[in-house]
Amino acid sequence: MPMADSNGIEICYETFGDPEDPTLLLIMGLGAQMIAWPQPFCEGLVDRGFHVVRFDNRDVGLSTWFDDQPVDMMELIPKAMVGEPIDAPYVLHDMAADAVGLLDTLGVDQAHVVGRSMGGMIAQTMAIDAPERVRSLISMMSTTGDPDVGMAHPEIVQDLLQPLPKDREGAIASGVATGKLIGSPEHLDEDHLRELVTATYDRAFHPEGSNRHLVAVAASGSRTEALKAVSVPTLVVHGDLDPLVDVSGGRRTAEAIPDAELLILEGMGHDQAPFFWPQIIEGITRTAVAAGSVA
Repeated sequence: MPMADSNGIEICYETFGDPEDPTLLLIMGLGAQMIAWPQPFCEGLVDRGFHVVRFDNRDVGLSTWFDDQPVDMMELIPKAMVGEPIDAPYVLHDMAADAVGLLDTLGVDQAHVVGRSMGGMIAQTMAIDAPERVRSLISMMSTTGDPDVGMAHPEIVQDLLQPLPKDREGAIASGVATGKLIGSPEHLDEDHLRELVTATYDRAFHPEGSNRHLVAVAASGSRTEALKAVSVPTLVVHGDLDPLVDVSGGRRTAEAIPDAELLILEGMGHDQAPFFWPQIIEGITRTAVAAGSVA
């Protein structure tokens, strides 16, 4: 995999399609590696005329890890929940700068930016911090950082707070169980889920990075006011059955960004089941056309 020097760190990335086509940057969520953007999904976007880039965020996959900056989750998260400031090794602004630095390495002035979950938060932050680099914005299953929307359902929180087993068999079993818990109930492919969880473990098992991602989200605060200044064509995609980031987060995002389109997918949870790919790809393409690129 190629590596890019970006924002003082190394970012692992992969591209699909013709670099002469409009670039579409895919940003993955908390603790998830770039392979969670399935290759057939990426190829479907190439077929619609995009040059597709996926990458590992900092602290996950093969990008730079920050293990020299441990975090105490038991101390920091309760502070964040009551609005106290917390010290984080990095915040979403830093992760957005990583993505901009990757575009610099690729020689891309502007990109259509798609973010999923925490990746949606990073994509939103890119549109706020570097609006000249974002041609269109697609925020998927994400939220604004406001504490009154987009929160995980109570029955999910307890499961997510359990320590992740370190051994391969236990970690894979735990990942599959979580995927089933948060996924689309009627459209979950357990074999595909197990393949992804296994590939993720074997490629780069690093749960400590997930903890720092969570702290980064908690320390970054609300983007609602800043999102009111976003002027690029925007699509907000959310599943009506998302138990990890409640659909209220998507609704608030669409309300905050002027003229944003809200696409609520019935039956979708917090996953990317192939059943919904045609609607998502069509929405991304539609938004890019509104921005003046991709026929």
